[in-house]
Amino acid sequence: MMDGADRRVLVVADDESLGDAVGEALRNGGYAVSRGSSRVAVERLLLDTRPHVLVMDVDGESLEERSAEVNRVRSASDIPLFVLTSSQRIEDRLAGLEAGADEVLTKPFSLAELVCKVRAILRRCGHREGRLQLGDLVIDEPAHVVERGERVLDLTAIEFSLLAVLCQHRGLVLSKNQLLTKVWGFDHYDVNLVEVHVSALRRKLEAAGPRLIHTVRGVGYVLRPNEVEVEADEPMALIQPIDAHNRELERLAS
Repeated sequence: MMDGADRRVLVVADDESLGDAVGEALRNGGYAVSRGSSRVAVERLLLDTRPHVLVMDVDGESLEERSAEVNRVRSASDIPLFVLTSSQRIEDRLAGLEAGADEVLTKPFSLAELVCKVRAILRRCGHREGRLQLGDLVIDEPAHVVERGERVLDLTAIEFSLLAVLCQHRGLVLSKNQLLTKVWGFDHYDVNLVEVHVSALRRKLEAAGPRLIHTVRGVGYVLRPNEVEVEADEPMALIQPIDAHNRELERLAS
């Protein structure tokens, strides 16, 4: 199993005492914890912290707002999601699950139970020390080895880094400039460089199975299993690149 900083949990809670208690319990369970606020777009928090699990408090919101918040997470990522609520209504809990939450915990809840549930869902998702996994794709970062099904893929150093970044942000659309920054270390360069390497990486991945790297035209690339290419004005493509989130945050803060 992963340990220490290899197991990252993002806790989004405006209630400081709740966030502190949940964070401390998770740290005592061996997890690296990042804290976030509902005042920051959840897509931005996911991109910045790259967690393996999201724990989100939705108190203070209406049923519609809670479902919309869960939908925003699900539109951006397939990350395991735990929702915390003080609502005792079964309808509210079912609505959270229908919107895409993996678990809905009603306050007061057992912190020990939360930690055990986090551990269990990570185990089911296939997280292991130094390993990234999506379906039949396994990336062993320490060994610098990529396997798909029973095949070991022969990737260049750049292709390996590109695939690792996409897998770390699986479910999130990354722009070409974002990939330039994360893989090559700079963002002012010809984005055709990204296109060339994505094309080569795709050929190697698809020689061993269905398409995993998908193009959201006009936006960027996303790692998801078995989907069709989409246009930027279709619902699946409405995940904005990070510079758009920055502009929105600046507007809200002004």
